[in-house]
Amino acid sequence: MIQAYKEYWSNITVMDARATRGQYWWPQLLNYLLLFIYGMVTNISQYYNVETQEFTKLNIYAFIFMGLTFAIWLANFTVRARRLHDTNRSNWWILVYLIPLFGPIIMFVFMVLPSKSYSRWNVNQSELS
Repeated sequence: MIQAYKEYWSNITVMDARATRGQYWWPQLLNYLLLFIYGMVTNISQYYNVETQEFTKLNIYAFIFMGLTFAIWLANFTVRARRLHDTNRSNWWILVYLIPLFGPIIMFVFMVLPSKSYSRWNVNQSELS
């Protein structure tokens, strides 16, 4: 779990690789847990208006929270691309998120699928002989 989290952050800009289910899901769980704890400790909800979806008072806690969420968003974007590679799909499948309602469901299914054998160009080995 800790190794997967270290790899998650050390590969924050790497999209052309693979990520197993554990390398995807453990960081997701830890990020939600850490953001929840940070929100509870700093009481970040008092600075955020849910109705208007805006920060009512910007302070150092709000800026740290925005910085953390942006870094996590970037790392999640790249780990999704690596996870798609592990299921033998292209990075372009991330665009499935743009489909209202069904896009996130489809992407969730892709993220829970088991790893497939990897061939960069999907070439049948018998064709090479």
